Amino acid sequence: MSKVKVADLPIFDAADYLQNEQACAEYLTAVLEEGDPALLAAALGDVAKARGMSQVARESGLTREGLYKALSSQGNPSFATVLKVLHALGLRIDVQPAVHG
Repeated sequence: MSKVKVADLPIFDAADYLQNEQACAEYLTAVLEEGDPALLAAALGDVAKARGMSQVARESGLTREGLYKALSSQGNPSFATVLKVLHALGLRIDVQPAVHG
């Protein structure tokens, strides 16, 4: 059996699979359930990239460069930025009671 090198694997880009609002909403909901702010920032970046970063920047009133920086895995966007991006994407956050088991 031959070994597969990591460098030979195709690059995975979540943005390639976020083709409609439902897919984007499900993706962000799953990420929110993880409770990791850095992961959420990166996931918002994936969705913004899928929709077109320039368009999201224009509709959110933010710069394209600022979006790339804030919505990276190293970014730390303010809650106001998150809300602006969600609004530009046509998405919203719904709050529901936590289910404790």
